Amino acid sequence: MPIRRDQFYIEMKVSRTVRRLPGNGFEPAYLVLHRSGELAERARIADRHLEDCDLCARYCHVNRKQTLDGVVCRTGELAVVNSAGPHHGEEDCLRGWRGSGTIFFAWCNMRCVFCQNWDISWKGRGEERTAAELADIMLNLQAMGSHNINLVSPSHVVAQILAALVIAADEGLRLPLVYNSGGYDSPEALKLLDGVVDIYMPDTKYGDPELAKKYSHTPDYVRVNQAAVREMQAQVGDLRLNADGIAERGLLVRHLVLPGGNAGTEQVMQFLAREISPDTYVNVMDQYRPAYRAGEYPELDRMITAAEYEAALEAARKAGLRRIDRRCSDRWVVKWP
Repeated sequence: MPIRRDQFYIEMKVSRTVRRLPGNGFEPAYLVLHRSGELAERARIADRHLEDCDLCARYCHVNRKQTLDGVVCRTGELAVVNSAGPHHGEEDCLRGWRGSGTIFFAWCNMRCVFCQNWDISWKGRGEERTAAELADIMLNLQAMGSHNINLVSPSHVVAQILAALVIAADEGLRLPLVYNSGGYDSPEALKLLDGVVDIYMPDTKYGDPELAKKYSHTPDYVRVNQAAVREMQAQVGDLRLNADGIAERGLLVRHLVLPGGNAGTEQVMQFLAREISPDTYVNVMDQYRPAYRAGEYPELDRMITAAEYEAALEAARKAGLRRIDRRCSDRWVVKWP
């Protein structure tokens, strides 16, 4: 869950000297493109896409610089940021001991009826940020010691992220970039992100298109999501960790278990194992709770049971997946005498 704005130092000003952290031998992918000028060119191309937008799988084809009429994500030329800061609730390999530098973008290109962040994703709670302001947020997260820049719900703001990244890279950003999406991403956007994103972390929410239509208003979700995950895997490969157990590059997939098997978990796990890789790093998530409009769907109006979660884990193992995330290890927990 995102933390309130007043718990973060989103406006903190840090000198450019401090913001350039010493290196540890790792270089994020986007720096190669930045040195060649290709990153700036990608940002220019993405900006043009906003004029006939196809930067997510909704394909609104609206000029977002001029109007929000017909724009599913309700986001115009500027990204809307809800909050940002080091987050200690992510997977161990992302949060480490200093936190994952999360930036929560408001609005969303999906319409999940059970959304736990509905005030952000459905209601758009947040403030517009220019590219320079977004770059400052990235650099400040680096100065705080975050292990990565974690872009939460980025699918509808790819152009804005690229514009900010050009500025941030020029001013010393050198953290891995995590693309933390709902998995409803267009090939046009992913092409622009090839060689930019270090860690893709999509949801694979459903294995059944009828469930996706019913609960997220995305009848083509399974087809779009599977194509997106294939492309992400092709770009970055299986997740790789450094000597400290921190993710540096690769694919990490999340799947939220729904009550009564209403996410098609078995189909999801079989897809990942057979068509992506048996070494896909998968977080089978057990934190579902009824939220927002879930009460309108009796089958979703309860928590999942321990047995349902164990069945989901067993489905992953049975499919042949070998890297199943187990949350909350004590690797970096301080133990007092």
